[in-house]
Amino acid sequence: MAFTLYAATIPSYLQLLGSVARMIDKAETFCADTGLAPEALIEARLIDDMLPLAYQVKSTAVHSLGAIKGVRRGTFSPDNTTPPDSFDGLRALIAGTITDLGAIDPDEVESFVGRDIRFEFGSNHRDFLAEEFLLSFSQPNFYFHTATAYDILRMKGIELGKRDFIGQVRTKV
Repeated sequence: MAFTLYAATIPSYLQLLGSVARMIDKAETFCADTGLAPEALIEARLIDDMLPLAYQVKSTAVHSLGAIKGVRRGTFSPDNTTPPDSFDGLRALIAGTITDLGAIDPDEVESFVGRDIRFEFGSNHRDFLAEEFLLSFSQPNFYFHTATAYDILRMKGIELGKRDFIGQVRTKV
């Protein structure tokens, strides 16, 4: 069986989004156990000039499902909407993203190969082939924001390890 664009994207998105969902649960439990206000985690940043946890979580949805939607449209732009401001809101965003990604037909993703997509930001733009956009732009952004969310939570004292980040690996069936 040939390696496919679907295999290179959707299963890994789903794997790591499952990890993000579990990290949100651990963050909420940490707040309940320690008396820390949820906002202290939701608005936490690694450093002042970086965006907070809520943005990092939102960006995992943007650079997975949002990227697929962008390829469908032929354009992708930064998502400047306000991220959810509660654990329930973040959880719902990730759950909806997982559901929608899980419903994508692998043949549809294969039909993206060779398709043009334009990344637009303000008056600037970059043109990509869909597979290059997904693999060289959105996928690295997806991993960056997932790792940054993990790092913020670790920095705040939540017990997370590599297995929490990696999640359920796909083994030979």
